Amino acid sequence: MPAPPGLVVVAFPLRGEWVAVRTPAHRVPSHGTDRFGQRYAFDFVRPDRRRGLRLHPGRSLAPLLLGVRTRDYYGWGQPVHAAFDGQVVAAVDGVPERARVQVLREAALAVRTTVRFASGRGGAELVAGNHVMVRGAEASALFAHLAPGTVAVAVGQRVRAGELVGRVGHTGNSTAPHLHFQLMDAAGPVQARGIPCAFRELLVQRDGRWQRVERAIPGRRERIRST
Repeated sequence: MPAPPGLVVVAFPLRGEWVAVRTPAHRVPSHGTDRFGQRYAFDFVRPDRRRGLRLHPGRSLAPLLLGVRTRDYYGWGQPVHAAFDGQVVAAVDGVPERARVQVLREAALAVRTTVRFASGRGGAELVAGNHVMVRGAEASALFAHLAPGTVAVAVGQRVRAGELVGRVGHTGNSTAPHLHFQLMDAAGPVQARGIPCAFRELLVQRDGRWQRVERAIPGRRERIRST
């Protein structure tokens, strides 16, 4: 896709192999709304090597029928790293995490959470769960849905690109363990506007081969690796 005006290039905040299930390369707004500063937001999940999008060792129907343990998802607990140098302006921990992922329940909870937030009944943690916000020279970054007890930074702390800020979880308005990542023009996501983002360097799987891509904006369901 052509680079949108105002594009900010940052380091990829994850390690290993991931897939963007929501990305501005697919549509803008990527999450269907400009609210909460998420016009250009990404949702990253971690698959295994099987064909399709297998996010846990169980059968594909397991989350729909019986549910799957949250900690059995490949992405759960994976480290999340600062995307640029900056200062931590929010660090929320202690939001509880559901122990199992059951698709129908998660979908219903997501609708209820969206309605509550839209009506002003709840702060950023209602949607973002445990989260970290880092303010840098060009933008503020939000790392959302982190696992309880894993937030590794504190408000006011200076961080360098690549420094651990937390671990992937399933808190807030989440339907399965994943990292929600976005750039904003303000530190408070309730008032912020989204800023378009690209990642400095990634390996992207295309036609069965891994290609090095600079200023990458991952496509929907495109397999990517950190370099």
